Amino acid sequence: MAEREDLRETLRASVDALSLSVSDLQVDLLFTLAELLEQWSRRMNLTGHRTIGDIVRNLVLDAASLSAELPALETLVDVGAGAGFPAFPIAILRPECRVTLIESRERRHHFQRQVARRLELANVAILLGRAEALAPSPHTAAIAQGVARPPDALELLLPWTRPGGLVLIPGAMTPPQVPEDRRIDSASVVRYRVVGTQVERTLWMGRRAL
Repeated sequence: MAEREDLRETLRASVDALSLSVSDLQVDLLFTLAELLEQWSRRMNLTGHRTIGDIVRNLVLDAASLSAELPALETLVDVGAGAGFPAFPIAILRPECRVTLIESRERRHHFQRQVARRLELANVAILLGRAEALAPSPHTAAIAQGVARPPDALELLLPWTRPGGLVLIPGAMTPPQVPEDRRIDSASVVRYRVVGTQVERTLWMGRRAL
């Protein structure tokens, strides 16, 4: 129990270090998210991170660090959301942002629904299916993390991004290699470090043409 309280304090200190204005309730929600993933991962393969400490450090704080690099968003869609990262932490940290999760695998979809219910996330919508098979709705930003090669991810995300909106493709230390595309007005790469670690990340941000 003491170990978990220490981990919760580490989580609190880490999000504070990102200069995010986060309430105690939001920290509790982030920690409960990690606990739920730990519990479900005992029964099914949702993530390679098995302990709650690994989940907090490698998933929750990774997503929080990414969220800190994003501008204000009205809506965000996470294509191929898997266990709900980065979507759920972003939804918790940005309650003013409407977050949609798209996942084609039923077990992961059921986990997402359970999380949304348990955490009472009113700003979350969860869709079952493949992004290319669903009727797309325009969002302020669309993100795909590790579900496809960057050129393929671009094709998945563009239909879900409104004109003038952002297409987001996270990468590791080496930026995603996204080809030039006439449907993208401008693009840039953000470099950042996951809070509390030495892990370096990149984020390709493309502005969809009007």
